[in-house]
Amino acid sequence: MLSNPDEPSRSAVVLLSGGLDSMVTAGIAREQGFAINALTIDYNQRHRREIDAARLIAGVLGATRHVVLPLDLRQFGGSALTDDIAVPKDGVGTDIPVTYVPARNLVFLSLTLAWAEAIGARDIFIGVNALDYSGYPDCRPEFIEGFARLAELATKAGAEGQGFNIHAPLQFLGKAEIAVEAHRLGFDPAISWSCYDPQPDGAACGLCDSCRLRRDGFAKAGLVDTTRYAI
Repeated sequence: MLSNPDEPSRSAVVLLSGGLDSMVTAGIAREQGFAINALTIDYNQRHRREIDAARLIAGVLGATRHVVLPLDLRQFGGSALTDDIAVPKDGVGTDIPVTYVPARNLVFLSLTLAWAEAIGARDIFIGVNALDYSGYPDCRPEFIEGFARLAELATKAGAEGQGFNIHAPLQFLGKAEIAVEAHRLGFDPAISWSCYDPQPDGAACGLCDSCRLRRDGFAKAGLVDTTRYAI
């Protein structure tokens, strides 16, 4: 059952995309006693369905506040998620795929940091993982470590010796382990959204990298993914 402490000890800002990983990360933050301030970036992504999922998850978690921040990255393009580029459906490869959004996690974490400093929070949660992922460079431990150092240099709080804790609790978990965590926390997987190419009838495509990794994770964990897939 999802933990719901009566008196969270301190506030955290959680980057909540609406995907499985961010949902589990937010659940872990809540379980650890943090009051959740959820930040969702509406970057005009192809899979805007995940924004609705983020709203639903924030409600389930009882978030103190949920900000959906508009940031139109289609103005930049350069990704199958923000440009007129087909989403690959032929399996997870070894190269960085075209679904990579240039510097996305760097941009998003910077915004998360800005909100955290504004409200006096010193803890930031992000749901990246470096095992079962699509090869994105901004999911690596080196990136998280580098950003933590940058946060010290880039903020008034850091300059005054009030550091920030960048939590990436799923960093070294595979998708099967993340699926197990979702189950342990009492989440219905279907309230999250992972698919990069939602179908007209509202189903997940089942063939993009994100769908494949998610379905494989639940299968390996021996758990049922209640998400509706087209294939």
